[in-house]
Amino acid sequence: MRTCNSGARTTEVEVATHVMSLRRSVAAGAVGVFVHWFDWAAYAYLAGTVATVFFPAEDSTTGLLAVFGVFAVSFGIRPIGALVFGSLGDRIGRKRTLSLVIFMMSGATLTIGLLPGYASIGVAAPILLVILRLLQGFAAGGEFGSAASFLAESAPRRRRGFGVSWLEVGSLLGFLAGSFVFFLLSTTLDDTRLTSWGWRLPFLIAAPLGVIGFIIRNKIEDTPEYRAMEANDTVPRSPVRELLRSHKRHLLQASGLMAAMHVPFYAVLTYLVTYETDHLGHSAGGAALLSTVISLLGLALVPLFGLLSDRVGRKPVFVGATAALLVVSTPAFLLMRTGPAGTWAAGLLLGTILAAILGTYAVWSAEVFPTRTRQSGLSISYNLTAALFAGTVPYLMTVLISATGSTLVPGPYLMVFAAGGLIAALSLRETVGSTLLRPEDISDLPSRAPSSDAA
Repeated sequence: MRTCNSGARTTEVEVATHVMSLRRSVAAGAVGVFVHWFDWAAYAYLAGTVATVFFPAEDSTTGLLAVFGVFAVSFGIRPIGALVFGSLGDRIGRKRTLSLVIFMMSGATLTIGLLPGYASIGVAAPILLVILRLLQGFAAGGEFGSAASFLAESAPRRRRGFGVSWLEVGSLLGFLAGSFVFFLLSTTLDDTRLTSWGWRLPFLIAAPLGVIGFIIRNKIEDTPEYRAMEANDTVPRSPVRELLRSHKRHLLQASGLMAAMHVPFYAVLTYLVTYETDHLGHSAGGAALLSTVISLLGLALVPLFGLLSDRVGRKPVFVGATAALLVVSTPAFLLMRTGPAGTWAAGLLLGTILAAILGTYAVWSAEVFPTRTRQSGLSISYNLTAALFAGTVPYLMTVLISATGSTLVPGPYLMVFAAGGLIAALSLRETVGSTLLRPEDISDLPSRAPSSDAA
């Protein structure tokens, strides 16, 4: 009887240890994503005020276009950051790059919050703003790959999908927090106070969040997989070269999964607000409310889909989600034409499909790559597809609707990327429960043959 009790207590201790380890890993991995998306939302919502502060007052439209131009440039530099930090993470460890990128992002964000405006230092103000946004974009290029690699390698194998899915919970929380802070500022401050000092608050808030994230990340240990490579002296010297030489197919497959996430994410959570007000005649408040509700729905569903992928596999969940997106995209935009109720039904349906994609794409992509090139592969595929397809969604939708005269354009556009994601998913093997540390990761001569874990 004593032996049984002792065994039960041991099991309870092991379970508690695993839970605490998973919580620490989730906190360390998701905090940087939260900070990044909080800053992204704050900058996007405060674009008009930032234009007034940093650009000449004679032409407000030109100033606003310049602010969005700076926003686009920060997306464009991310692939360079992905190359640098992806390679660094595979060579010096996940922990170090996690700490470095959040330090750079929060430092640049704090500096923007303290930056004098055009009225104080003239043309130096927009120049410094561009430099700081470039620095943020460069650092952000390393955030996803570092965090996704760390979470995948730290989470228990049987709950890896659930653990990695919290990366997207962090992004949704950051987006919501940024929009909520903007709501508070816009409702409690008049235009004069908002332009004078109120706009600085979100950027200043991001700094202590970054410090907390840096402390959390600095105290964690690196992942077991990376430490195993260090112990075997098999840390790669040129992971990007190795990735391009031996894992081009994996890179293309992961890029297909990523693109199928990026486009519906930006279409549903950002562009849909503009679509409702410009083409459906809905109020800005109602459109923003729907976007908020979809984000809250995602917060609840993303971990559940991650958990479901641990039970039934990555492939059934992701294939089902992309197939559903392929089928319902155009009917959803037809439904929106029927009125507010139809818009809400369509928006919630698309949000549910998006949650299924968000809950599985990151963990499946992480399991595709060997440990030697995992961070490089994740960083490059994520940021290259983001630069090509994510930031261009609002612009292309506006151009295509104007050129065709049809407000149904977003439907077929989503279908294209749903089809691409579906093809990529069908070309991959199931990876649930697979080991992340493969023979090529701890041997002197890495294999050039595709891994058995993924096609």
